[in-house]
Amino acid sequence: MENETEVNDARNIQEQPETVATPEQKGESYSRPGADSQRSSAYQGEKNSSIAVISYLTIIGLVIAFVMNNEKKEEFARYHIRQSLGLNIAALALSLVNVIPVLGWIVSVVGFFILLYMWIVGLMNAINGKEKAVPILGKQFEEWFKSI
Repeated sequence: MENETEVNDARNIQEQPETVATPEQKGESYSRPGADSQRSSAYQGEKNSSIAVISYLTIIGLVIAFVMNNEKKEEFARYHIRQSLGLNIAALALSLVNVIPVLGWIVSVVGFFILLYMWIVGLMNAINGKEKAVPILGKQFEEWFKSI
């Protein structure tokens, strides 16, 4: 009985086709001619996209993104830094309006949900690599902060 199992195992091994692993599967580095320039541009695109996404993550993320982009001044990252700066200033203005009793509270709550919607749209645009203004105030943010 054990002999039959060994024979069947030997047949299965012989019947299996040989597979050849590519250098990427082996963990080796292999580059096609001209692939380095494609990789570096893809890396730069990912870096710009990550800076843009970081800019939407709180005021601290905005400062970090501004510092990261300060050296190279990549336009995609700058665009989203400007949009995020506008959203943060609008949030600050809403928090000041929140001091006013009743009417200020109502305006602040409604404004919070509008800002949340604008923030989600801006973040999704940054993640997807789109240079598109946030709804409602995005065009004004472009004009007001064009020097940044």
